[in-house]
Amino acid sequence: MTAVAASPLAPADVADPARVARLGMWIFLATELLFFGGLLVAYAYARTHWPQGFAVASSRTDVVLGTVNTGVLLTSSAVVAFAVACAEDPAHRRWTARALWVTAVLGVVFLGVKGAEYAHEWREHLFPRAGFALADVAGAELFFVLYFVMTALHALHLLIGISGVAAFAWGSGMAKPWATAPRVEAMALYWHFVDVVWILLYPLLYLVQRHG
Repeated sequence: MTAVAASPLAPADVADPARVARLGMWIFLATELLFFGGLLVAYAYARTHWPQGFAVASSRTDVVLGTVNTGVLLTSSAVVAFAVACAEDPAHRRWTARALWVTAVLGVVFLGVKGAEYAHEWREHLFPRAGFALADVAGAELFFVLYFVMTALHALHLLIGISGVAAFAWGSGMAKPWATAPRVEAMALYWHFVDVVWILLYPLLYLVQRHG
């Protein structure tokens, strides 16, 4: 009898889980980029039509707290990158959970500072509503509409990121089988994306008068 040839339709090798995790996260981030991109286009259109109003409104934001929060997120990006490096190195894997917990705490600090900033802006009547403090400045109210929409959406994404990072911190600390290095890396990609969005928002919302 002749040997039966190997079937060309044999199943392919199982895909690399690290590549699958990264690809899935990049696809998700691409859809998020389109979402935030629409808001940035709206901002660019409004700013070109009411540049003076945007400059006046931006001068009422708290640049000190905005700068502090920028530093907090940049630090968190460095820490989560350290967590990924530890997760990929068996000799230092025990540091993964600690670094992820620090990342989550820095995210909470950001939200706390942002909450204090919102409270101050509410007291200063900068929330778009009846009695808006800059009602006589054309474009100022639209600036704060975009400001609150974009920063609130960013805060929501950060809250999701905090939950995910905390879950992986717990899973890594308990040596759960699902808290693998590729998945930690994918979570870190999401965290970096949230940080990059803030890096874009910071000059657009806080520094208009300085570079307008």
